[in-house]
Amino acid sequence: MEGEVSLKNWYEELQVLEDESRPLSPKERLRAGNAPLLAWFRRHARVLPWRERPEAYRVWISEIMLQQTRVEAVKPYYERFLAECPDARALAEVPDDRLMKLWEGLGYYNRARNLKKAAQIVCERHGGELPASYEELLALPGIGSYTAGAIASIAYGIAVPAVDGNVLRVISRVLLSREDVLKASVKKSMEVLLSETMPQDEPGNYNQALMEIGAMVCIPNGAPKCEECPLASLCLAHRQHAEQQVPVKMPKKARRKELRTVLVLEGVDGIHVALRKRADSGLLAGLYELPNFDGKLEREEMLREAGISQTDVVSVQPLPEAKHIFSHVEWHMTGYFVKVQAVPEAYLWVEKQKLQTEYGLPSAFAAYRKWL
Repeated sequence: MEGEVSLKNWYEELQVLEDESRPLSPKERLRAGNAPLLAWFRRHARVLPWRERPEAYRVWISEIMLQQTRVEAVKPYYERFLAECPDARALAEVPDDRLMKLWEGLGYYNRARNLKKAAQIVCERHGGELPASYEELLALPGIGSYTAGAIASIAYGIAVPAVDGNVLRVISRVLLSREDVLKASVKKSMEVLLSETMPQDEPGNYNQALMEIGAMVCIPNGAPKCEECPLASLCLAHRQHAEQQVPVKMPKKARRKELRTVLVLEGVDGIHVALRKRADSGLLAGLYELPNFDGKLEREEMLREAGISQTDVVSVQPLPEAKHIFSHVEWHMTGYFVKVQAVPEAYLWVEKQKLQTEYGLPSAFAAYRKWL
């Protein structure tokens, strides 16, 4: 009980009183929240591996991995990746197949390709160290304004904002902004506003504090935990009980749905399986995959599309249906486990154990890995 009281008192001490006769301007409102926000962060910041040593390369890898991926899911990938690619030079030289294997399970594989491209440029033009310049960071492949801002502020102490979805949500609620946060112009105006109001002496902590509030308190799904928020007394959405109405997001275009038939082709020895490599452009470009085909195919259609002779078939077992969601398309999959005596030349004949060490399979096929 005593702990609860002291936490409540500490929370109340962070709140900012506002003169009702003269409402704060947006800039004044944000500046008023700087001190409480930083105090909250010092007390509540999560212990994360990339925060222990906030060097530019480590911050960069973490921020790219965290795009479209949860923090808890990223941790083991981050440690594994840094063990093999501890700096830009190692990343610039890692073979493409090995890079895809290290990235396996994180999805959005263009992120990994751009990491390597950027690492090569960093080695060629910047001596192997990420540049201590927001503009030069922004010029690297795969680095947008948010990532450049995060690296510049956290690693180099440069006072530039890092505006992601969490930050957009927090600021939209504090200012009760009803502009569509999915518009690039809205994000840009938010960056300009924050650049004019953020503390110049602790930009890294400030940016991380906003991200942390968005991830832990001013959450995206469900009711925000306003009773824990150091910005509650300044938050106009909270004051008007409009937290669930903000931020505003216009509906996205519906994802296209595709039917796919996926094959797990195994040899009679039980050791080898068939893979193939996707084209160098388009969805999952250049990655290894299980053989798969357009449409929901019946047994005979599947064998014909796969180029498998009936005389080579030992057995066919239907597998459960599965679904995988990409950003703009959904795969609705039907599967077959097919044991064969010979695999057509169109496929690679791979030892199963090498799937653990050499060949990375996209998470789109995760539902069928148990049969490999």
